[in-house]
Amino acid sequence: MKWFNRIEDKNDKKMPLTMRNYVLMLVGAIVIVLGFVLMSGGTVATPEEFSYDIFSWRRITLAPILVVAGFAFEIYAILKRFN
Repeated sequence: MKWFNRIEDKNDKKMPLTMRNYVLMLVGAIVIVLGFVLMSGGTVATPEEFSYDIFSWRRITLAPILVVAGFAFEIYAILKRFN
C-alpha cells in the first residue's frame, strides 16, 4: 500500500478528517455498492412464475456480508486518526 502512504494531506492538522480518511471512506462505499449490486436481480418474465434464483448463495450470504463489512469499514475510516 505504498500509494496510500503517498497521499498528501493539504488540510489543516486541526481538521477531523484527512485525505486518507476520505480515500478509505470511498473504498467502503464501493464495497457497500458492490454488495447491493450482488443482492439485486432475480427477475422473472411474469409475476405468476416463481424463481429459485433469489435463494442463491450470492444473494443470501455473500452480498449481506459485503454490505455489513462495508459499513464496518466506513466506521473505521471515519474514526481512524492519521497524523
